[in-house]
Amino acid sequence: MVTFLGALVLLVVGYAVYSKVVERIFGIDDSNETPAFTNNDGMDFVPMSWWKGSLIQLLNIAGLGPIFGAVMGALYGPVAFIWIVIGSIFAGAVHDYFSGMMSLRHKGEQFPSLVGRYLGKGAKGFINIVSLILMILVAAAFTAGPAQLIASLTPLSFMAALLAIFSYFILAAVLPVNRVIGKIYPVFGGILIFMAVSIAISLLFSGKSIPNLTFDNLHPGELPIWPLLMVTISCGAISGFHSTQSPIVARTLKKESDGRKVFYGAMISEGVIALIWAAAGMTFFGGTGGLQAALAAGGPAGVVNEISSSLLGTLGGILAILGVIILPITTGDTALRSSRMMLTDLLSSFVNMEGKWKVLLVTLPVAVPTLLLATIDYSFLWRYVGWTNQLVATVMLWTGAMYLLRSGKLHWICGVPALFMTGVVATYIFYAPEGFKLGYQTSIIIGAVLTALAAGWYAVQIFRNRKDHSVTTIKAA
Repeated sequence: MVTFLGALVLLVVGYAVYSKVVERIFGIDDSNETPAFTNNDGMDFVPMSWWKGSLIQLLNIAGLGPIFGAVMGALYGPVAFIWIVIGSIFAGAVHDYFSGMMSLRHKGEQFPSLVGRYLGKGAKGFINIVSLILMILVAAAFTAGPAQLIASLTPLSFMAALLAIFSYFILAAVLPVNRVIGKIYPVFGGILIFMAVSIAISLLFSGKSIPNLTFDNLHPGELPIWPLLMVTISCGAISGFHSTQSPIVARTLKKESDGRKVFYGAMISEGVIALIWAAAGMTFFGGTGGLQAALAAGGPAGVVNEISSSLLGTLGGILAILGVIILPITTGDTALRSSRMMLTDLLSSFVNMEGKWKVLLVTLPVAVPTLLLATIDYSFLWRYVGWTNQLVATVMLWTGAMYLLRSGKLHWICGVPALFMTGVVATYIFYAPEGFKLGYQTSIIIGAVLTALAAGWYAVQIFRNRKDHSVTTIKAA
């Protein structure tokens, strides 16, 4: 229990201290008028209060990610607590802050456009494709589960439930942000927080012992911690999906100082939620062995339902059902909205994209493949979401590092986690079943070489920036 409570304290301290460091390095200025006012279009650019933006951001980035991912990550034992804390404070929250604040500084630009500004056109083209694929995979993966549960609880068939969900998706994607998302997301965000806090309190007073991190239980499973844990627990530590969601809220902020509370704060809140569910997963079933058996029997949805119903009774059962239905749907609809916004930005270079019918037409090319993919196996989709998600996170961190480097600011706060995540994704794709399926040692070596190459590229960028700065200083003199 000491490790769990200590991790909670560290997350709170991380927000209180490190978020201010990150904000100071970025350099906010509340005299700057935000895109919510300068680009107000009544659709995507609409001023909203920071607290509403925080709850929307939390629900956008969270969904079932910090619940399902944390439960599966609990198989690695208490070391999952350490990854959630370090990942959230120094990588995930920094990633979310820069993806949101850089969008705000650049008139609400989408993630691929930011990549193009600081990593070049080639990187922009690549990440446009990867981001759209990620959005479609996430929306599809977070649709099949709720549709199956609705079909089991109501007279609706699976396909009827799927079509009903997608009808809502399209409405949420094409209506103004303050019509649907702005009204109901804060309520659902409150449900997510209430559910996690209730589980935490019940767990602490349940009489069950939350395991502490010791040398004996450092690695209770057979699978290697590196890099699998960093991909299994993404939401709740660092997730590239967040960089595609942050611009949605960046277009609604009233002032720059709200960014720390909205972007950094929402990520720390997600880390707390992930920490609670990881603790519940490794505690409730008497250890990682019992959790593994429970996951094999009922999957993460079954595990969440059993924990909630047992610890919270009837209320827990209701919350679990609401969570498994509502939370993934709220992730799916904003994934579709982000896809629509990205595709609009991409096409706007060639054709005028103004008009409600054009908004609807540009939504269909991403909605149709999402609907088709939602009919296949969830676990198959989720395997590909994991690596794609962390690849996007890595690119966003490098984008933040280049932004700070060119601005003459402390770029290491993005550069160091970018190098770390480069090692994660480079090693994972060679080792994982959905990748090249190479041996573990071989994958480690290849990952290390690729990370060293990335470090070399980073060093070259630092040298060039210093050289350009020196030339500029001499000319100015």
